[in-house]
This record gives sequence, C-alpha cells and structure tokens, in this order.
Amino acid sequence: MTAIISIKGLEKTYADGFEALKGVDLDIHEGEILALLGPNGAGKTTLISTVCGLVTPSAGQISVGGHDIASEFRAARSLIGLVPQEITIEPFEKVINTVRFSRGLFGKRRDDAHIEKVLRSLSLWEKRNNRNQELSGGMKRRVLIAKALSHEPRVLFLDEPTAGVDVTLRREMWELVRQLRADGVIIILTTHYIEEAEEMADRIGVIDHGRLLLVEEKQKLLHQLGRKELLLELAEPLDEVPGSLAEYDLELSDDRLHLTYEFDAHAERTGMTRLMGAISEAGLSLKDLSTRQSSLEDVFLKLVQDGRATAEEGAE
Repeated sequence: MTAIISIKGLEKTYADGFEALKGVDLDIHEGEILALLGPNGAGKTTLISTVCGLVTPSAGQISVGGHDIASEFRAARSLIGLVPQEITIEPFEKVINTVRFSRGLFGKRRDDAHIEKVLRSLSLWEKRNNRNQELSGGMKRRVLIAKALSHEPRVLFLDEPTAGVDVTLRREMWELVRQLRADGVIIILTTHYIEEAEEMADRIGVIDHGRLLLVEEKQKLLHQLGRKELLLELAEPLDEVPGSLAEYDLELSDDRLHLTYEFDAHAERTGMTRLMGAISEAGLSLKDLSTRQSSLEDVFLKLVQDGRATAEEGAE
C-alpha cells in the first residue's frame, strides 16, 4: 500500500539544544484515521508543524503525495489541511469570507458550491454571514476546520481538536471526523485524551520526548499489550497476603477486602485455576470475583513508562 505521507528519520533540534523530534519514521495511508497520542510536550505539535512546512527539520525527509516537502513545498502543502490548537481567525470578518479567503491562499479558483458544501457539513451555513467574534468557541473551531477544508485537501491534520471543549461538543467533533473520513479525507489527529484515540482511530501512534514509541492498529495494540485483571472480593478482611500465595503476585486493596491478580488473557495458561486452588488451600473465602480488561490508557501508560526507562538506560 502506497503511503500518502512518508516520514523518514525526522529530527528537530532547536537552537537551545532541545531535541523535539528524534528519528521519527512514519507512513500514513489512504482511508485511515491515525491518532498521535502523547502527553503535553511529547512532540506531537512539532511533528505536525514539520510535515506542514511550518517548522524546518534538522534532518530527515518528508513526502506528501509523492512530493518532497522541502523541494516541492507548494505541491505538497496543497494536499494538506491544518487545524491548529489555537483559534486564530479574524474576529470582524464574516464566516463565509474567512473560508473563501483561505481557499484563495492556495491559488484555487472561487467555488461557491464547494464552500457551501463545507459550511453545511459543519453546520455553519446558517452562520455564514455572522462575524467570527459572534460565534461560540465550538463554532469558531468549526470555522477553523472549514478553512482547512476550503482548498479540498487529501489530508487533514487536527491538532488537539477537542481541547477545552465540553463533552457534548467533543462527541459532535468525533462524529464530524468520521464523516470526513467517509468523504475520503485522511485524518491525522493529535490528542492527549485517551478516550478520543480509543473512540475514533484506526491506528494509534504513541509519542513521548520526541520519540515515536509505537504505531499499531488499535485493536491489535489492545490485543497484544492488553492485560486482564481478576478481582477477588474476600468474605473477611485480610491483614496480609499469605506467603503460600506469594508466587501469584497478588495486590491487596487498601480496604483489605479485595485481591487483584493480573494475567495475560491470550496466554495458553493464565494460572487462574491454580490460583483458585491455592486460595482455597490458604483457607480464604471469596464473596465474589470479576475480570477487567486493560484499557488503552493502561497500554499507553505502560508504553510511555517503558520508553522512558529505555531512554534513561541508554543515557547512562
């Protein structure tokens, strides 16, 4: 499968010596929603800004639709729509003129039918003659998306698209992103909201301290790295875990009424049968038991922790 965006060995070091990106390799394909997940300051915005030509890389190559972002900037950039974190639109301009102007910046001929289609898809048509300053924060963010779609890009970058918006608007934005993908737009979004990536993405990339730790299909990632927990509710409080159960690495809750056993649900043997026998032999009575599947948040935290530990070992 040919990549619409290909990033090879991308590095960015600023004048003060700060390494924002460290050898990033990434291919992005047609028809997908890719979520770049990472804590604040991980390098997500720098990566997007570099691909969009707003930041000059220190090393590496980027191509968009087969066009090199350095030597064929105009051709590459014309394929990209960018929705930044900050709401930066002219407050006194009308919505429709704001979007028309953005199309003109890319050298596109005026196309009122396309502008109307974009504004209607974003529920902005009725607001087209309103000045930007009259809009709510959520509507202003939709104007940013309309601007990014005005020149008919093949790729849309959304940098923290739901930062600072309420839950209802966030879910509306999720539905909008799905519709854009259905219309053939490739979506790359950055977020630090775990549930946002879990809800929308086909693939997830985890980035931290400028390193791309992993890129994987969402379901495959959860399957490979997800763990399950067996939660055992005790009939009576327990002062400490009996020594005979030490091999199971059980965690006793603060209320002393629950034991947690972590296991690999995909392993040939989970150890649960032996555990239940050992619990009975230890004279413990159970009131209830349940299992819990690891969430994407659990997987993300583990990847970041492991990645930082590896980086620290390499620095020693």
